[in-house]
Amino acid sequence: MDWTLKNTKQKVKSSYKTLYISDDLVEKINEIAKNNSTSFNNVVISMIESCLDEKEESSNS
Repeated sequence: MDWTLKNTKQKVKSSYKTLYISDDLVEKINEIAKNNSTSFNNVVISMIESCLDEKEESSNS
């Protein structure tokens, strides 16, 4: 699965949600964020949006 980081300068109306994520996964996401000079949240949102886009594209095929 390919995904790209979301541009954080384009702010949209947002809501807060709580997720329970394994420590292992948190470490991996933190490493991606660090390597890309972005936030943990931006990495997670970018991944979720990419997965949803892929699902939508495959549904339309």
